[in-house]
Formats: sequence, structure tokens, C-alpha cells
Amino acid sequence: MDKVLTTPNPTKPPSGRHGAIILARHGEPALSRKVRLSAAEYRDFWANYEVLGILPGQTPPQALARFVAECGTLVSSTRLRSIESARALAGEREFAHEEMLIEAPLPPPNLPAWIRLSPSIWGFLARLWWWFFDHHEGQETRRQAEARADRAAAMLIELAAGGENVVVLAHGFFNFMIGRSLRKLGWKLVESEGYKYWSMRRFERS
Repeated sequence: MDKVLTTPNPTKPPSGRHGAIILARHGEPALSRKVRLSAAEYRDFWANYEVLGILPGQTPPQALARFVAECGTLVSSTRLRSIESARALAGEREFAHEEMLIEAPLPPPNLPAWIRLSPSIWGFLARLWWWFFDHHEGQETRRQAEARADRAAAMLIELAAGGENVVVLAHGFFNFMIGRSLRKLGWKLVESEGYKYWSMRRFERS
């Protein structure tokens, strides 16, 4: 069961402005990408990726750890790789797990079985087919995911309204989609480390 969202520090007086929203990607998952797969095999690979945690022994970046230590709210998606990443940063601190923040689906295009590609290339093709050609195989569509990103952005803005920062430990592409929603609502990207594992992107209200 998800934990209740933490609230801003009640001893801190209201600042009159929103805190920042930091969208961070989880750590490196415990699943090797050094393989060549067919489309059907990539579906199985992605299914495993979705349930596994992160590779043991990782050290989160100091800057991200500092943001987590000082933030008013920490929240992860419900995927294990995100929860374990947040736990590596937060220690014993409690934080919420929100299904709204899970990654958008990655069903691969139905290419012939003799075509065998790396998971990275399959991921790129799957995202391309999903984004531009509405290839979803009965899973969440782009339009549905965009609506979910809008809801997630609204939730994070509400959490930041007390004046303290909010840190999200979630997923590369869906974090990108939340960022698009934040910008539509007047938030500005003021710092970016891209989309690699443990990277973060900081948004502030314009």
C-alpha cells in the first residue's frame, strides 16, 4: 500500500511562492542490456525491467542526495527501481509511492523475428512507434499518458505550493512528459542533467 504523501515542514513559515520541483531518474536497473533480442524477446525483457530493482552497490550523486535531504516532499513511482532509488537517497525517511508516476509503455513494433537488436535500440523504436504512430497494443496510449502527465504535474505543483521543494524519483521518458506539462503551466526548466540514470531536472515557477 502506498504511504501517505509527506507534507511541508509546519515550522517553516509560508514563503509566498512555490518550491522547486526536481524530476530525477532512478538508478541503473539490475538487468543487463548486453543482449540482442527479437521483438517478442524485447517484450519479455521490458516486462522483467518493469518488476526488477536497481543494481546493488550504486552511490547516488551528492547533489541529488542534498536535494532529497532538504526537500519538503519526496515521492517515487510504484516501480521497484524507483522505490529502491528513493530509499538509497532517503535512508529511513518515509516517502510516497505514486502509480501516477510510472513509465509510459514500450510495446515494440512487430518486426520480423530474424531482426535482433539491442534493448536500447528496441526502446528507441518502441517509443517512436508509440509516440508518432499510436502503437500501444492495448496499453496506455500517448493521449492517455499525456493526460496522466498533466495530472502528475498538477499534483506536484500542489505539493510545492507550501514553499518547499519536491523531489520525484521516477522514469526518464515520463519525467520528460511531466516536464512538458509543467512548462505548459508556466514552470521553467532552470537546471538539467539530461536523462541518464540518477540525473535530475529542476523546474521553478516563472
